[in-house]
Amino acid sequence: MDPMSDVLSGMHVRRFGYARLEALAPWGISYPKYSACLGMILEGKCWLTIKRIRQPVELRAGDCFLIAHGDAYSLQDDPSTPTRPWEELVVRSGIARLPGIGAASVLVGGWFHFDQLSTQPLTKILPPLIHIPASRVPALGLDSTLRSLANETRAPAPGADIVINRLAEVLFIQMIRAFVTSELDIEPGWLSALADRQIGQALRLMHEDVQRNWVVQHLAEEVGLSRSAFAHRFRKLVGEGPMQYLSNWRMFKASRLLRGTDLKLGQIARAVGYDSEAAFCHAFKRVMHLTPGDHRFARGTPERRLRVDVTDAQVDDG
Repeated sequence: MDPMSDVLSGMHVRRFGYARLEALAPWGISYPKYSACLGMILEGKCWLTIKRIRQPVELRAGDCFLIAHGDAYSLQDDPSTPTRPWEELVVRSGIARLPGIGAASVLVGGWFHFDQLSTQPLTKILPPLIHIPASRVPALGLDSTLRSLANETRAPAPGADIVINRLAEVLFIQMIRAFVTSELDIEPGWLSALADRQIGQALRLMHEDVQRNWVVQHLAEEVGLSRSAFAHRFRKLVGEGPMQYLSNWRMFKASRLLRGTDLKLGQIARAVGYDSEAAFCHAFKRVMHLTPGDHRFARGTPERRLRVDVTDAQVDDG
């Protein structure tokens, strides 16, 4: 499995909500924090404001956006227009209407609630905002999904909720894939590392065979670099050493198996590359800050955030 598919396959949607907004200026809506949210502008234009971005972003008809981190945000016909909380709006059959005297805007928005743990990889690799302008939508293959989503929300038919949920999940993945494979600016980090010929190959090797007893020297040889050059380049692009990255990813996969299956600890340990159950438990506690048993016991409760301890002297990152 390629690294991006590996990351996305671990995402578990707990709940999804959507609504179509039909508004006449002046209007402004503030939205709370979600796991992730996406939107598309069907008619008119508006301004999107997120705290992590200094200036409001203008959105026009045909544009779509994804806030993968789920930050709170606001949409307005003009950046100076006061906002009101989304929760105060009356939504009937998935449509909220705001009266006014000015230009009309029509938007469709969706809000994902993921398991907190399942979004950890995405919060590390994606920017606060992915904005895809209308001019790029056809070339990136998003137009058919966007049209289907627009049609389903315009006049919901029987079974529309299920169809809209599925379309939104597909659009979520398509937008991330479009961002990765397009010419949109990618900051240094995991995505740029994935695009790098040699470090990207190393990432693919680790994801495709997470059970293998990888060491820095073996990875360096596989991609045609010296050990020191590989370790330096990997850390520069990814932000952590190769063995630290591998250890963290193994624990993320193990956490999914602990919460999503009834496999025994020994089976899970072997599935993520550990011959010894004791060694696996030690590594899991070092990365996740609780034992595998406690993690499995808490699978019905909100997940605690993944915290990585990079001080373990046993990790060989070159």
